[in-house]
Amino acid sequence: MKHKLLHLLFIATFLVTGFWACQPEENKDHRTIQDSKPKVVTPAFNADSAYAYIQKQVDFGPRVPNTPEHAACADWLAAQLTTFGADVIVQEATVEAWDGTPLAMKNIIGQYGVDKKKRIMLYAHWDTRPYADKDSTRKNEPIAGANDGGSGVGVLLEVARQLNQQMTDVGIDIIFFDTEDYGAPEWVEDDEESYLDWCLGSQYWSANKHKIGYRASYGILLDMVGGKDAVFNREGTSVQLSPNVVDKVWRTARKLGHTKYFRAEETPITIDDNYFVTSEGGVPSANIVEYHIDVLPMGYGAFHHTHKDDMSVIDKETLQAVGETVMEVIYQE
Repeated sequence: MKHKLLHLLFIATFLVTGFWACQPEENKDHRTIQDSKPKVVTPAFNADSAYAYIQKQVDFGPRVPNTPEHAACADWLAAQLTTFGADVIVQEATVEAWDGTPLAMKNIIGQYGVDKKKRIMLYAHWDTRPYADKDSTRKNEPIAGANDGGSGVGVLLEVARQLNQQMTDVGIDIIFFDTEDYGAPEWVEDDEESYLDWCLGSQYWSANKHKIGYRASYGILLDMVGGKDAVFNREGTSVQLSPNVVDKVWRTARKLGHTKYFRAEETPITIDDNYFVTSEGGVPSANIVEYHIDVLPMGYGAFHHTHKDDMSVIDKETLQAVGETVMEVIYQE
C-alpha cells in the first residue's frame, strides 16, 4: 500500500508540474507580478509632533468634565481630527459619576476610510483625573494629566496626521473616550461594583456604537504611553481576553527593536477602557499602558494620579517607540 500511494503521488506531482509548464507565458508573468507585490512602507512617526499635541492639551488646563477647559479641549480635538481629514462624530451624552454627579460626556471619533469593510480601532481617553488622590498635598484638586490622558491622545493625533497624508489599506477609527478617569477617589471605600465607576465613556460607547452594527477586527488602547523610562508589560486583561492582538502588537515592537519598552511579563488584571470595549463592545483589544511589576510598589508609576503628572514626565523616546509600533501594525495590515 505504501508504494502504491507513493506512485500515485508521483503521478499527481507530474500532472501538476506539467500543467503549470504548459501555461501561457502571460499567466506565469502574472504569477510573478503577484508574488513580487512591493511591501508597504510605513510612514515615519514624528515624536516632536506628538509632544506638541500633548503640550497643547495641558495648556488648556485639567480636562475635567463639566468645566470650560474640558469643553474647549473637546472642540480643539474635533477640529484637529477634521483638519487631518477624518470624518468626525462627536458622541454626546450625560453619564452619572460615582457620587451621582451628572457629567456632560463627549466621545470624539475620527473615521478614516469609511468605505473599507475591515477596520482597526485605535483609542485613548482624553479627560483628566478630578482628584490628585495619590498625592500628599492638594488631593482635592485636578491633575494636569500630561501622561494620564494627554499622551495617548498626542500619539493618536500624530497617527491621524500621517493617515491624512498616506492612508492604510484598512479603515481606521480613532476614538478619544471621555469620563474614563472619574472613578471614586482613594479615600472612598470601594464596593464590588466600584469598577463600573471608571471608563464611563467607553461603557457608553460599547452599548451605543457611533454607527449601527459597527465592527472592528481589533483595537489598540494607548493609556499612559509617554513617561520617561516607561515599561509596557503585557496587560493582564488584554492577555486573557485578546491574546492574539497582544501578540501582534508586542511582536511588532520586538521587530522594531523596542524591547526596552515592550516587555514580555504579564501584569495583573486591570480595569481600563479595553475591558469594556472588548467584553461589551465586541472589539478584541490590546492595552499599551505603563505598568511596573519589577519595582515596589508595583503599579502605574510614582506620578500616577498626582500633581507630578505634568510635561516634565513626558519623554519623546517613549512616544517614538509607541508611535512607531502602532503605525507599523496598522500600515502592514
